[in-house]
Amino acid sequence: MMTMMHLSSSLIWRPCDRPLLVEHNSLINSELLRSSRSSCLRPRNRNFRVYCETETKELQIRKFSPLLESALISGNEVLPSKEWTAVPDIWSTSAEKFGDRVALVDPYHDPPTNMTYKQVEQEILNFCEGARVIGLKPDEKIALFADNSCRWLIADQGIMATGAIDVVRGTRSSTEELFQIYKHSDSIALVVDDPAMLNKVSGIFPSQVTIRFVIVLWGDKSSIKNAKALEMPIYCYKEIIDLGLESRKALPRSEDDRKQYTYKSISSDDVATLMYTSGTTGNPKGVMLTHKNLLHQIANLGEFLPVVPGDRFLSMLPPWHAYERASEYCTHTCGIENAYTTVKNLKDDLRCYRPHYIVSVPLVYETLYRGIQKQISSSSAIRKYVVLLFLRISFAYMEAKRIYEGKCLTTNMEQPSYLVSIFDWLSARIVAAILLPLHMMAKQIVYSKIHSSIGILKAGISGGGSLPAQIDMFFEAIGITVQNGYGLTESSPVITGRRHNCNVLGSVGHPIPNTEVKVVDTETDAILPCGSKGIVKVRGPQVMKGYYKNPLATKQAIDENGWLDTGDIGWICPPHSRGRSRKAAGAIVLTGRAKDTIVLSSGENVEPSEIEEAALRSTLIQQIVVFGQDERRLGALIVPNKDEIPLEAKSLSVDSDTSELSRGQVTNLMHRELKKWTADCSFKIGPILVIDEPFTIDNGLMSPTMKIRRDKVVSLYKKQINDLYK
Repeated sequence: MMTMMHLSSSLIWRPCDRPLLVEHNSLINSELLRSSRSSCLRPRNRNFRVYCETETKELQIRKFSPLLESALISGNEVLPSKEWTAVPDIWSTSAEKFGDRVALVDPYHDPPTNMTYKQVEQEILNFCEGARVIGLKPDEKIALFADNSCRWLIADQGIMATGAIDVVRGTRSSTEELFQIYKHSDSIALVVDDPAMLNKVSGIFPSQVTIRFVIVLWGDKSSIKNAKALEMPIYCYKEIIDLGLESRKALPRSEDDRKQYTYKSISSDDVATLMYTSGTTGNPKGVMLTHKNLLHQIANLGEFLPVVPGDRFLSMLPPWHAYERASEYCTHTCGIENAYTTVKNLKDDLRCYRPHYIVSVPLVYETLYRGIQKQISSSSAIRKYVVLLFLRISFAYMEAKRIYEGKCLTTNMEQPSYLVSIFDWLSARIVAAILLPLHMMAKQIVYSKIHSSIGILKAGISGGGSLPAQIDMFFEAIGITVQNGYGLTESSPVITGRRHNCNVLGSVGHPIPNTEVKVVDTETDAILPCGSKGIVKVRGPQVMKGYYKNPLATKQAIDENGWLDTGDIGWICPPHSRGRSRKAAGAIVLTGRAKDTIVLSSGENVEPSEIEEAALRSTLIQQIVVFGQDERRLGALIVPNKDEIPLEAKSLSVDSDTSELSRGQVTNLMHRELKKWTADCSFKIGPILVIDEPFTIDNGLMSPTMKIRRDKVVSLYKKQINDLYK
């Protein structure tokens, strides 16, 4: 417990022939006391001893978010801040600016919820105070295991406002993983999504760790199994809000209650949250992100999210995903309306809400792309021909447009001559002018229908993984802006992003403000010139404080000069002042993960992501993992697309039931598709293994952030892979 000791002394008179002993062993002559004019100090017995008894009162340290709780601290000799010091401070500013605007729309929970900015601010304050009432102290860790919802956001910000640290994870993680996170983080209490989540963890948690209390965000406590047997206080969300509201009303009226506390502002260097990495390799590590880390993101993500008050966002990523979390914080400082959806309801909600923006991972855009491709494939022959012809025209138009706008990537350090640059620009302008009428016709006849079904009005923001080139180009061609970004949990997370006015395809954009990026040699760590491929390193205010209780891993990740080793391989587009790459200068291009690099027995290094992205252009391939470490040639594990295989079966004169295609026929189909789509890759795939079960979060072969866990997949199919090479 964080307390301060308050000392008060009392004098007790006892007969004694010795000198008087008072506080701090000071000696006082008894004659002086006898001669005192104050009769109340004159004892009946001339010889006496004075004892000093110390009465101890504990003053609890009450950390607070300076702007958010400015009204409460105004009478407690604490100077109110005018700047954001802690993340929850943003809600005070937003409530003042956007008061009655709708901030949160949550239609799929019971009860469905709409909240204005003023209501959100008050709800956060009530949750914060309610958490204090039930015993949450500053700097303590509390596990927040719940999914995306308005109450998740309230709980997250309420916990932060107490000066405590939330440890976040979603409900789809395994019980074992949640237990390890709770235990490793030294959490003292638990916030869960609903009774089902508490029932899930109650079998292992109470018997092995201490849980001071539990808060259930949604649902009725009556659905909790063996609630009495758990032997811990369990509160529902409304109880916490009511306790907080009652305490907030009572505190200003009682000076004695206020004097129980020593008030201390949350520091921007305080840890705000613990975010455990998704663990695509090895065990998850607890990333310590400070208020300063997150405030940097809040202040700077607007560089490539040019939102205005009233813009609608559709939120579907898990909120413990650093990318979603930082985006939500940032956009709510701009007065947006955020609607919560799910994977199941995404398609309908895109049409219903018609969001200006959606923040998501590449998998969502791949799903949208495949849905459109499926509709095109199932169209009549004439309609299909027209659509594909229009797409080819639009691809050519957009390529010419990128050339004359100077948004093409290059690794060449040498600038083109003025003459070549002018000719290049003029040629691209002529081609674009010729194709523009046909492109506009395609927008009117074909693309407008796709826009209506997808519903994204301004831009889709992609991050948290590699965006395949064909999907990037497709959405550009049909006029739907997709802005790709890049970052890590360890960098809070955003490092770079593509701006709306400088959307360089194939890149992850330029560094956000106050962020330095360099590319170094994998062996010597020497800085490489632009255009050269190496390890990407980053430095800036968003770089984490470190890994919790893991100084060795922290030292390996961040050097003494503050540079974070991202583990990603990439290069920086050279600076050109003219030509087709003049606006692409400084853009970052990623080519793979250093840990994913496959070294063949010939000594050649292969980046599997390049081949996998090329292969995924095939509609017959749903998932693929390339392998071949220490082998003569590469191989691949492939999960075929069961919706598309029957269509291909018809062309082979086989009944449309997928099961009637033999394993050999499916394997031959996959070989044909790989040969077609990876023809331009430097390395070719040899043996392949077709598997039926997709890689999912539930079977542990995909991380909670929807990245395939390559090492686990290869390990699971190790025997079959070895047999392929025999």
